[in-house]
Amino acid sequence: MGPLPRDQRNIDTDHLNLLSIFHFIGAGLAFLAMLLLLAEFAFMHFALANPEFWQNQRQPAPPPGFFEMFRAIIWFYLVVALWCLASVILNILSGLYLRARKNRTFSFVVACINCLHIPFGTILGVFTIIVLARESVRELYEEAK
Repeated sequence: MGPLPRDQRNIDTDHLNLLSIFHFIGAGLAFLAMLLLLAEFAFMHFALANPEFWQNQRQPAPPPGFFEMFRAIIWFYLVVALWCLASVILNILSGLYLRARKNRTFSFVVACINCLHIPFGTILGVFTIIVLARESVRELYEEAK
C-alpha cells in the first residue's frame, strides 16, 4: 500500500498559519528585547552617571573619561532599540500578511531580515523562505488576489 494521499493546499494553509503565529511571537520577543535593553540602559545610566552611587563604596569612582565613553555608547543603545522596534513592526505586518495571503514578497524580505536574529529568527526566517518558495504557496497567494 502506498502513502496516504495528502491535500497540499491544506498543508500549505496550516504552514502559513503557523508561520503567522511565529511571526507574532518573533515580534513579541523583539519587543521584550527592546524592554530589556531599555532596562539595562536605565541601570547603566543610574550607576555610571550618578555620582552619589559611588559614595560610600570600597572602590573609588571610575575616572571621568569612563563617563564620556558611556555617552558614546548611548548611540549603540539607540541603534539597537531602533532595530528591535523595526523588527517588531515588520514581524507584525508579515504575520498579518501571511494570514491574509497578501504581499508574499514583503514576507519573504522580512524572513531574510529575520535570519540575522540568531538563533530563533534564523530558524523562523529559513522556514518562512522554504514555505514561501513553494509553487503551491505561490498559487495560494495568486488565488487570494
